[in-house]
Amino acid sequence: MFLMKPSFPLWRCDCPVQTLWSSPTPVRILRSAGGLLCEGPVSPLWSSCWEHELVLLEARSASLIKGRLVGALDAVLDSNARVAPFRILLQVPGSQVYSPIACGATLEEINQHWDWLEQNLLHTLSVFDNKEDIASFVKGKVKALIAEETSSRLAEQEEDPEKFREALVKFEARFNFPEAEKLITYYSCCCWKGRVPRQGWLYLSINHLCFYSFFLGKELKLVVPWVDIQKLEKTSNAFLTATIRITTHKKERDFSMFLNLEEVFKIMEQLADVTLRRLLDNESFDLDPGLQEPSQITKRDLEARAQNEFFRAFFRLPRQEKLHAVVDCSLWTPFSRCHTVGQMFTSDSYICFASKEDGCCNVILPLREVVSIEKMEDTSLLPNPIIISIRSKMAFQFIELKDRDNLVESLLVRLKQVHADHPVHYDTSQDDDMMSPVFHSTSMCSDHKFGNLEMVSSQNSEGSGTEKSPRLHPEALRAVFQQSASQSPDLRMSREQIKTSLWNDHFVEYGRTVCMFRTEKIRKLVAMGIPESLRGRLWLLFSDAVTDLASHPGYYGHLVEESMGKCCLVTEEIERDLHRSLPEHPAFQNETGIAALRRVLTAYAHRNPKIGYCQSMNILTSVLLLYTREEEAFWLLVALCERMLPDYFNRRVIGAQVDQSVFEELTREHLPELAEHLNDPSALASISLSWFLTLFLSIMPLESAVNVVDCFFYDGIKAIFQLGLAVLDANTEDLCSSKDDGQALMILSRFLDHIKNEDSPGPPVGSHHAFFSDDQEPYPMTDIADLIRDSYEVIIVSPQKFGDQSVEQIEHMRCRHRIRVLQSHEETTKQNVLRVVTPEVSILPEDLEELYDLFKREHMLSCYWEQPRPVALRHDPSRPYTEQYRIDAQQFAHLFQLVSPWTCGTHTEILAGRTFRLLDDNVDHLIEFKAFVSCLDTMYNGEMSEKIKLLYRLHIPPALTENDQDSQSPLKNPLLSTSRPLVFGKPNGDATDYQKQLKQMIKDLAKEKDKTETELPKMSQREFIQFCKTLYSMFHEDPEENDLYQAIATVTTLLLQIGEVGQHSSSSSGSCFQEWGEEPQASEPSAEQDSVFADSDTGPTSQDSMACPEQAEGNWTVSLEHILASLLTEESLVNFFEKPLDIKSKLENAKINQYSLKTFEMSGQLQHELKQDSSSLMRRACDTKVQTTVSGAVSP
Repeated sequence: MFLMKPSFPLWRCDCPVQTLWSSPTPVRILRSAGGLLCEGPVSPLWSSCWEHELVLLEARSASLIKGRLVGALDAVLDSNARVAPFRILLQVPGSQVYSPIACGATLEEINQHWDWLEQNLLHTLSVFDNKEDIASFVKGKVKALIAEETSSRLAEQEEDPEKFREALVKFEARFNFPEAEKLITYYSCCCWKGRVPRQGWLYLSINHLCFYSFFLGKELKLVVPWVDIQKLEKTSNAFLTATIRITTHKKERDFSMFLNLEEVFKIMEQLADVTLRRLLDNESFDLDPGLQEPSQITKRDLEARAQNEFFRAFFRLPRQEKLHAVVDCSLWTPFSRCHTVGQMFTSDSYICFASKEDGCCNVILPLREVVSIEKMEDTSLLPNPIIISIRSKMAFQFIELKDRDNLVESLLVRLKQVHADHPVHYDTSQDDDMMSPVFHSTSMCSDHKFGNLEMVSSQNSEGSGTEKSPRLHPEALRAVFQQSASQSPDLRMSREQIKTSLWNDHFVEYGRTVCMFRTEKIRKLVAMGIPESLRGRLWLLFSDAVTDLASHPGYYGHLVEESMGKCCLVTEEIERDLHRSLPEHPAFQNETGIAALRRVLTAYAHRNPKIGYCQSMNILTSVLLLYTREEEAFWLLVALCERMLPDYFNRRVIGAQVDQSVFEELTREHLPELAEHLNDPSALASISLSWFLTLFLSIMPLESAVNVVDCFFYDGIKAIFQLGLAVLDANTEDLCSSKDDGQALMILSRFLDHIKNEDSPGPPVGSHHAFFSDDQEPYPMTDIADLIRDSYEVIIVSPQKFGDQSVEQIEHMRCRHRIRVLQSHEETTKQNVLRVVTPEVSILPEDLEELYDLFKREHMLSCYWEQPRPVALRHDPSRPYTEQYRIDAQQFAHLFQLVSPWTCGTHTEILAGRTFRLLDDNVDHLIEFKAFVSCLDTMYNGEMSEKIKLLYRLHIPPALTENDQDSQSPLKNPLLSTSRPLVFGKPNGDATDYQKQLKQMIKDLAKEKDKTETELPKMSQREFIQFCKTLYSMFHEDPEENDLYQAIATVTTLLLQIGEVGQHSSSSSGSCFQEWGEEPQASEPSAEQDSVFADSDTGPTSQDSMACPEQAEGNWTVSLEHILASLLTEESLVNFFEKPLDIKSKLENAKINQYSLKTFEMSGQLQHELKQDSSSLMRRACDTKVQTTVSGAVSP
């Protein structure tokens, strides 16, 4: 019979059987003759072992070929990946249909399962009259067993709870992860190994991607932590067109044959992104509460999370905004006189609408602006309608809403809550002005009214606090520092007036508040350039900063008051950059503009200390101050940093780097000729990074760059991607002919510096960043309106050129590229750590890299399955490279057991604890990689003296403590007697006298004492006994074990003699060094007269020691020099410590066993208790062995 012992631990259940229960899924079996114990025929590929009236036990055919064939057929056709060699079938009476209810790997295991059925189930079936009822009962019982073994709560969240329970059982049995490793979903697929596909199951859990296959007798297990994945991509190979490729540090894996590849790829992206942000991006971890509870993640949660992120990105809403519902509906659009089909999105504080046709119509309704939500009469023309009224006397009609009653009820609850949290301040005395135009083209100092909504600023929100608040600048800086055009002022002003007129006409038809209809027409107006008089107000509306401004009256003034006068690193950085912010503009050549910029930047740093201040924020803020009041500029900066440019302004500028990576991909896709010429993609990033960080403000003339900012506030980051591609496209020919990155940078800088704005009413502002060429020929100018129009219109005219990158596509690309960026940072950290550590150790660089990976993985394993780690234990990218990953004592003990050459059996854990305490210099209970690898380097590559010194330090404080679990030695008072002659018999009958060697050794040590720079404390008797126990444990199972034990017994006796010498000498003439080394003129006693070698009956020494045991024990000491010199007298010990050690085999073994060691530790309390009992027994045995050996050594 062909039996295959599985390599995975079998599933544990409440019953005594340790085999795998299977859900009773009906299968039809082709039967033929040849049964063992049953009269009926059996399957030709299976043999019957035992049969009950309703239950049949079968074994796979004994034929090797048949056995593998049945496994292969089941794996391919049934997609169960692995078929156990034994199974139990439930027979349906009167039918050829059988249901497998259990499987096992060995005959013994399946027999145990059969016995359990007989004892607990089969004997109870006599109460049923109908055999079909019996079969149903057995099926229900088995399903209940499976349900009890899994998390019912988790399974019920899935579309098919029963199948998910089965998959969860198999996942836990095959990979033996702790319970904290939560399975998210699973898929049937093929994993390609070269050109050979392996059919099996792909399991996606919160921390790992796992694949299992059993095909033609070969088992394949693949476990890939999400944190190790560097790239996820869809690709194709010679055999299949649709494949998901997973790239780690050293391998690539291809997966194919999915029923829905797009769904699988999205979930992979989301899981990898969530895990990397949770474990590697500390800043995102703190900002996103969802990342802090990975145990709550499900497949549905991932879908909801992706939808929520798309919702916030599409409408550019605050990060904390939570999506509640997405409802199909139609919205009445008066400008087109029809209902527009789309979707309604409802969240905590907003009701939003997006048409099915991209760009046709979008609406954002802050609940703060909403006055009422009412249901209308349901008619055939207007099915399930509701009316939402806002404060500016506008109303929005939605129809075709499913579950309208519940939707309206939930919206009313949130509307009431929003109005209670943020009361609206509006002016009731000016009803006549409610329908008047909000924007005034002739003044930038008009009152803040949007409809009848009064925007209350910090200057007038609290009358009593106005005098105490700092004086803020009351208007936009541009209104004060107005510049007049030097050429054609009438022409420029007429263009400005035309644009203003077009915008006013648009307001009449589409609305003038934040709730306006946003259509393709408004995008075209934005592309033409917003009039100077309307720019600041429209920036506030498009970014929805106007809602924040209205919701927080007085907030900015309080921030300014609290932050004024405070000095810190952030304020020093701000002061350095104040005069570098648009120095060519007169507004910032004046203290008025500088002071306003200082207040806004300092207030924001005070509001958001995690961001604080980042370079380029000063340039953005200075432009905002030109077109808006000071408080408005502050809220626009909040919208930029926290919503529109997420993760751009932090220590590592992760967001900007992610968008750079996305931009590189777009360049390769739409400008392949240019991408091929730019061999190094980082060259493009070095050129275009400032485009994204400053929205082209730092590399384009100001009057042109503000048009780019217009597009950004309306279309978001999509506008910057499109404009960047247009700039590269316009310079493709010159860039392809450039010789190096410097020349390419000059080409682009010169092009951008010569972009003009014909419609600007003001004069051109000089650019301090321009590149000047030696060419005397004038460089052609490019109009910004034409460039922007090209970047927009090329989508309509030639979509295949730049492509219409939707918000959803950009978010998917960002998710995928964030993985690459974070892994790039991890690789940079790794290389910097290795560069620092490599010169200081003798371990080979490739082995050092493997050690770093093990060290990092040990840190990650604790993050996977243990309780949320304290802040100090999490990965912190803000720390120096060598301190970003640190491990605690428990993690260190695991690594020590895996890679240390000093394995001491059950004593290893104790030695690891002492080593950790020794390395923990600052007593913060954490050590970094540098300390860890330095210790290992001494163990593997150190000289004998260095190794002995390390061992010595491990057995004195601080490594050895009073509370050390193994420090209570059984060797108590009285002190061991060492006063017998130091003579040992040898097997051949000879004897060796160590008296002369000992005296000579002490003299030599006296001479070397003065040469020692830092003298270590001497070792007491208790510490010495622990030192001996460690040595005895290290020698266990060594090939030269007997010789080593004899040698260490000899050395132990020598050291005990030395300790007593010091003890006696300290009471009379000082130390043994004074007696033997520092007084050479004194007459040296003979061997017979020397108390050190005298018999216990010839002198009072041992009697005094016995009389005052406590004093004797307190004075008994040996030094490092004593121990080292004694060990050098034994060749076997020298050979042991100087023999070469192979770290490579340890590393290979560690990579295989690191996971199993961690899972074994977390598998349950039973194993821990058994380990504790075993360790205790081994320690007692070791103590007895040391005592016996040491005592015997001095009594031959």
